[in-house]
Formats: sequence, structure tokens, C-alpha cells
Amino acid sequence: MQIEKKDIRALSKEQLRDFFVSNGDKAFRGNQVYEWLWSKGAHTFEDMTNVAKPTRQMLEDHFVINHIKVDTMQRSEDGTVKNAVRLHDGLIVESVLIPTETRTTACVSSQVGCSLDCNFCATARLKRMRNLEPGEIYDQVVAIDRESRLYYNHPLSNIVFMGMGEPLMNYNNVIKAIDMITSPEGLGMSPKRIMVSTSGIPKMIKKLADDGVKFKLAVSLHSAIDEIRSRIMPFSENFPLADLREALEYWYRKTKSKISYEYVVWKGINDDKASVDALVKFCKYVPCKVNLIEYNPIDDGEFQQASEEAIAAYIKGLEAIGVVVKVRRSRGKDIDAACGQLANKS
Repeated sequence: MQIEKKDIRALSKEQLRDFFVSNGDKAFRGNQVYEWLWSKGAHTFEDMTNVAKPTRQMLEDHFVINHIKVDTMQRSEDGTVKNAVRLHDGLIVESVLIPTETRTTACVSSQVGCSLDCNFCATARLKRMRNLEPGEIYDQVVAIDRESRLYYNHPLSNIVFMGMGEPLMNYNNVIKAIDMITSPEGLGMSPKRIMVSTSGIPKMIKKLADDGVKFKLAVSLHSAIDEIRSRIMPFSENFPLADLREALEYWYRKTKSKISYEYVVWKGINDDKASVDALVKFCKYVPCKVNLIEYNPIDDGEFQQASEEAIAAYIKGLEAIGVVVKVRRSRGKDIDAACGQLANKS
């Protein structure tokens, strides 16, 4: 019976060093291979040109490198690039490169499908099939960094975890991926250029704070009224706004890092004065900024973009209390709609 080989990137550097010592080689060989796997992005053991051929064969006998493959790539007229990423088991996730005049942002996925049930989101219609491994998350960033250099002549500047999946439901793997993205032995990016967006799971937000993470936090809020939020995001019945507020206050006490609220305004759902007033009140609890997001309808159902007047009412109310508000216009409209609200992020 053939034994299933382990993905070598699941091993730490110390574990790799131990593997080589236990197989009669020098510990430093583990450092070499680790560098190939992460900072040099080797796709195969044959890529490791300064490693002796018998050693490469030994690695081949014991391990695999479950590297992603960009299956299809679409470029929008506005410069947005969408990747359909094929995983080693044939499953597909999406990632997006979003350019502006001053930076390029990678929007990456953390799960195949999603654990949650947000009614407005295309990804929620795909049941969660599995969590992405740290290397699979890391590979999405590497691929987009390569595209940024190719098309825009500069390295990737920012990363947002706003693609398929709920990052905090794949907590350990997301944290490991970010550790490698920010490590000098990986991509060496500043954690301050990374934002993790959650639908709002209080205990996991507190865990982030307790773990002393240095990246930024965004919350997909969409309503500061429990009844409306539950209609938009049914799972949030288990996480009422009072609990979310307490978790965010805890986050700010521990990290002193401002929250970003992601907020879509929909016609006939949260475009009334009561919704504006509720958000204004909620924004007083913790230092924050608000991104009002233009919605990409996924069908002709109940979720439709609100009027410009409704957006203006939110802007007026929030600016009156000193909250910074940005309106995020949809990107990449001329290519297939990206999963969830990927195309809206910049």
C-alpha cells in the first residue's frame, strides 16, 4: 500500500533540520531546503539546484510540495487581475490583484467555500469544503506579487484577507501563513500592510488580541441593528452586536489598533435613518474608520445597491462625529464577478 506523502511545508525549520540529521545528513541542509521552500518558492525538489541529487531524491521519496497553480487569469480594463487558483486536490479558490495609482493589493482566500451563510455573498452558496493550508495561502500572495511586478513594475504593497472563507474559522493556518509572509525568511512584508477581515466572531477577535498580532483588523458589519444584521448574515444571531462590541473594545485596549468596518448599503434593507443612526452610535465605542462598499449584485434578488442619497446620508452622519469614511467602488466589472465581494476591495 502506497503511503501518502506529507507536504514538506508543514514542517518547521527545526523539524527539517532534525529530518536530515536522522537521515545521516548535516543539519544545515534543513536550512537550505527551508529557504528553497519559502523565500525562493521552489515548486519541485528538482528546483533545488544547490542540493545534491541523491538528497533531492530522498526528499522526493518522503515528501511532496503541494503548490498551487494559477488555472486561469482574467485582466480587467481597470487593471484588476483575478486568479482562479487550482489546489493540489483539484479544488479551486480565487484571489485578486487590485491596483491603484500608489499601490497594489492582494485579496486572498482562506477557505475553499465558506463556513458562514451571509445571504448577499456568492461564496456562502458554496459550502466549506476545507481550510487552506498555510502554504496555499502563502502561494496566492507569491503569485500576485509576481503579477504586480510583471504588470505594474513594483512589488505587492498590501494584502487583505477578504476572499473566499472566514479567516478566523481557519485561525491557526492563517496565522502561520502571515508569520511566513512577514518573516525575513519568507516575503518580509510588514504586518501593518496586512488586513484580516472577519464577519465578527467575538472569541476569536479576543484571541487575536491575546496573541498580540500586529496586522490590522476589519469587520464586515453591514448593520448595527441586530435584527437587520441577522437577516443579512444569519449566523450572527449567535454573535449579537453587544458581544461583538465587547470583543472590539477588548481588541482596542490590548492592541491600540483602529478597527475598519466594511459596510454595504442595500436598498430597502439598511438604507434608512435608523440604520445610519445605529452605525453612528456603534462607531463611538471603538476608534474606527468605515469603508462603504458598492455592491456587486449576484442575482436579481433582494440585495440591490442603495441610492447615492442613502450613501450620502451615511457619510454625513459619520463625518459629523469625526469618523473617516471611504466609498469603495466596485472593481473589475468587465470580468467574472469574484467570489463574495472580492472585486470591491482596494
